[in-house]
Parts: sequence; C-alpha cells; structure tokens
Amino acid sequence: MTTTKPLRILMTGANSGIGEIAARQLQDCGHVLTVVCRSRERADQTMAWIKEPSQILIADLSDLNAVNKIAAQLCLDGQPFDVLVLNAGLQYAGVDIPRWSLQGFELTWAVNHLAHQCLLQRVLPLLRDSPSARVVITASEVHNPKTGGGRVGQPAGLGTLAGMQQGAGAAMVDGTSPFNADKAYKDSKLCNLLMGLELSRQQPQLPVICWSPGLVIPRTKDGFFRESRKANPFGQAVFGFIARDIVRLTERPERAGELLVSLVLGHHDATGMRYLSNHVVAPGKHVFESTEASPEASDIGIAHTLWQRSEELIKTSLQSAA
Repeated sequence: MTTTKPLRILMTGANSGIGEIAARQLQDCGHVLTVVCRSRERADQTMAWIKEPSQILIADLSDLNAVNKIAAQLCLDGQPFDVLVLNAGLQYAGVDIPRWSLQGFELTWAVNHLAHQCLLQRVLPLLRDSPSARVVITASEVHNPKTGGGRVGQPAGLGTLAGMQQGAGAAMVDGTSPFNADKAYKDSKLCNLLMGLELSRQQPQLPVICWSPGLVIPRTKDGFFRESRKANPFGQAVFGFIARDIVRLTERPERAGELLVSLVLGHHDATGMRYLSNHVVAPGKHVFESTEASPEASDIGIAHTLWQRSEELIKTSLQSAA
C-alpha cells in the first residue's frame, strides 16, 4: 500500500552506493531512518548527511554478536518500524581463498544472508506492530542460471545445503564445490530470495519484496564492487568500461536508488512475496517489472530448510559467544 505518512525505516547498506542514494532521498521526503553502519569510520561519513530524528547504529554484519546487540537494543526501545530494508551486500570476486566472518562462516554468505536473517528474526516483532509494515530485500538476477549474469561463470546452486550441516569452516553452502567467490555471491543472492519466500510463508499478510537492481557500476571507487576492485583493479576497470560505456548493460546508480525508494514507499506492494527485476531489454534500456525467480529460488521446501538451518547456526554462534 502506497503511503504518504512519514515512515520509520530500518536499513542496512545505506552508507554507500544505491543504498545511500535511496536513504538520502527518503530522508529528504521526511521519513525517519535508522541506518546500520559497519564501522565508526562509515558512521562518521554518514553523519555528514543524516539528520535527527534519523539515527545511526554501528554493527559489522560479519559479526553476528554485533547484529544481535543492535537488534536487542531496538527491541528494548520498542519503537515499531514500518519498513525493514535489507540492502547491504558484499562480493570479492577474483579472490581464490575464502574470507571468514568472526564466527567462522564464509564472508559473502555471512554478510549477505546470515546477518540479515539474524536481524530480520529479531526485529520482526517491531514490524508486526506497524499497520504498514513491509520488508524489502535486495537480491540479484544472478541467482538464476538462465539470466545473463547468472550464466557467466559457475551457476548458483545450494545442493543439499551440506555446507550448513558442516557449520563454521565450510567454504561453500553446498558443501561440495571448491571455493569460488563469484558462485559464493550468487548463492548468497539465492539465499536472499529463499529467505523472503519462507518469511512470506510464515507471515502471509506481510508484503515481502525481493528485487534486482540490475548491474550497477559507478565511476567512483566506492559502492558494491569496491572489494572486487581491490583484488583485480585492472580487470574490474576494463569490465566496468565495457559493460557501462560500450555495450551499455548497466543501470545508473541514481536510477537504481530511485527504484529502491519506490519499493520502500510501497509502490509495488502486494500480499505475500513478490520478486521484481530491473533487467536489460536493449542497450541502455531497462525494464523494472515482476519476474519469475529461478525454480530453486521458488522451492518452498528448500526455503524452509534454509531458514531452519540458518536459525540454528545463528543460535549456536550466539550461545558460543555468551
């Protein structure tokens, strides 16, 4: 449901890239944001534009204890949120050795999926208290092996989730593939969609919007591809130039930010889960519309199992730290 009243919005990934663009627009429209920054440095940068009553919380999403801590504080405060935006994302393509979260999970999956489910589950009571509640999850078309991005390199696929059975130290979610940073990212985006699907099953009246912003490659060194640039600066520069300036497959960051704003404001709400993709239909032209997710991303059995095993890993990790 589209709303004109000021919204209270809890958002990850709001201090750079399309998330920052959207957050600034939402604040300028009078909405109140609580943004999660991963470090004091990022928080100080965000302080340059955020205005009261909006606020900043510091939590590195690679640390489940930090995520749990800010969620506990929000629940203690008891202020309801109208919108939860799970937008933070990490990719470090070009790196051959896995990186690890503080709890020992592969870093891409830990940040993009596990931290977001931890935050979602803990603040869900605050969303239930809002009559206009919705959840917006930034996914990617690369979750689907049949899309342009999904066909490049190894495809997404979670197998039997054997890596989750192994727990900390598993390089890949499927538990069998050798580590591949690009596939790890694709798998994490598949997990985002499955998490949204299971949330919708549990909360059928709650609008859950998963979306793909398209390929966004800004000309700055910040934004989503910052880690991949560190691993392969020349390759990423060439890729960005060709994709953005020659074949024109990319979306402008400003446009992607506007799309995120429209989702937050409820312009695409529907009961249950909905997946929208901003996909290329011609050089320099995108269409943003409802799209079918991949068969694996639409499998309610996998979604339920992923949710349960993620919940168990989160619980075990937090208990170990207690």
